[in-house]
Amino acid sequence: MTFSISARCASTGMFGIAVCSSSPCVAARCAHVRAGVGAVATQNITDPRLGPRGLDLLASGLPAAEALVRLKAEAKHIDYRQLALVDRTGASAAFSGSKTLGRHRSVTGRDVVAAGNLLSRASVPERMVEAFLRLADAPLGDRLIGAMQAGLAAGGEEGPVHSAGMLLARDVAWPVADLRIDWHETDPIGELAGLWALWKPQMDAYVARALDPSSAPSYGVAGDR
Repeated sequence: MTFSISARCASTGMFGIAVCSSSPCVAARCAHVRAGVGAVATQNITDPRLGPRGLDLLASGLPAAEALVRLKAEAKHIDYRQLALVDRTGASAAFSGSKTLGRHRSVTGRDVVAAGNLLSRASVPERMVEAFLRLADAPLGDRLIGAMQAGLAAGGEEGPVHSAGMLLARDVAWPVADLRIDWHETDPIGELAGLWALWKPQMDAYVARALDPSSAPSYGVAGDR
């Protein structure tokens, strides 16, 4: 049903999540990031409330492992949930409840955690983390997209995926990238990669327009002077 990667860029402090699923609109439910705080993915039989709650626990100063313990203690129906967290120091933690669907696994590392359920192979999250680490010098968005492509190449889900998304938080109160392919018949990860290629060179300009419109670059569209 879902596989995802949650991560921190150690050099910039940016947090991000990329996720895909056989279900529609996966990123709207599963991906949660907050600038200066961390990243929380909530998936399988998803309870979207666990994302903001996990971020609040991380914001209170709890490390990822302790925030996960609190989430598990507070949440109802925790056996149905799969959770992945990265905190502001780069520590990561993951949990898969006893009723997680199909073949499932999570792999944690410094600054990264990958998790999936209904996987075609248990090695999918490991291949994702390996790809993420190989791209250590690339921007975080590139690393997340590369990891998703590696997960798909390693077998992905048991069935086809139809939606994908990527969420990035940096140094402002809103996500600097909130990219979604809410439904695609054949290749949502490829479509997401294309959308990232379009957004990436414009991302900083849109932040500048929000912070100081008078000094921001023009939009480069007809009628904009």
